[in-house]
Amino acid sequence: MLKVGVIGCGYWGPNLIRNFVQINETEVARVADLDGSRLRHMKGLYPTIETTEDYRDIITDPQIDIVAVATPVRTHYRIALEALSAQKHVFVEKPIAASVREAEELIALAERNERKLMVGHTFLYTSAVRKMKEIIDADELGEIYYINSQRLNLGLFQQDINVIWDLAPHDISIILYLLGQEPHSVRAIGTSHINPAIEDIAILTMNFANGLIAFIQSSWLDPDKVRKMTIVGSKKRLVYDDVQPTEKIRIYDKGVEKPAHYNTYAEFPYSYKYGDIIIPKLDGAEPIHTQLSHFIECINNGAAPISDGKSGLQVVKILEAAQRSLCTGSSPVSIE
Repeated sequence: MLKVGVIGCGYWGPNLIRNFVQINETEVARVADLDGSRLRHMKGLYPTIETTEDYRDIITDPQIDIVAVATPVRTHYRIALEALSAQKHVFVEKPIAASVREAEELIALAERNERKLMVGHTFLYTSAVRKMKEIIDADELGEIYYINSQRLNLGLFQQDINVIWDLAPHDISIILYLLGQEPHSVRAIGTSHINPAIEDIAILTMNFANGLIAFIQSSWLDPDKVRKMTIVGSKKRLVYDDVQPTEKIRIYDKGVEKPAHYNTYAEFPYSYKYGDIIIPKLDGAEPIHTQLSHFIECINNGAAPISDGKSGLQVVKILEAAQRSLCTGSSPVSIE
């Protein structure tokens, strides 16, 4: 039985607590938060769990094996560093840290201490994203031309990070997972409307090899909740709509073809294909439960998590490059 300490009981922490409680191999021993009312709420739900307003009570507890961090981004590095230094396995919410340097230090420390480090890229554990990966790897879509992703809603406004750092990590992690490669450059454009110091809408463009482009639109100002990704390939097109309760993936057997040979422009008719729409069957497992169960398996068998520290570093590299692009008039920034 692995004992778990959860730091942060605000927006996402309660989901971590609930799922760790449900996993047979783990026991939530203690939770921490600065807000006493949140701790009292957790104690009401789980009377056997100890609570504290000082997260160091979790870090220094020799009986705790896993520390889960669900705190503001600016604190991820410090708390995860202390936990890894105390020989704990660490689960940290996305993004892993606020800079590439911080992410690299956490990865190096986890490797030195032989501890597992997982980042909360929860969408990689959804049945829809895994099915998309299976479809792309099987070449059902053909050569990928471009990806267009939208993650829009009204709020939640953050005080320490902009909309790119808040929403885009989900889409970036999904796209990197699906393609199995990193972009060579990034360009970002954004603007501020509510808080003049923090961008609340933005569009991120990632350029990959062979001309593949991925667009990510993020917004805290949209009236509707949108979670949609379109993948256009040379054979078929795929639309992933996470807001849909069922039928989250639709594969369109549609496309356009140009003639192999022609002598004049008049002989250059495009050929359009209108085929079937396929809706794959998906299982209904809760992604965060799948993710945390995978984390426990990796701790027990020594395997690397799908969303390990290096996966988190890839995302932070792109976020940092996007931030530099925003600060330099939306100029393209190379990914080193």
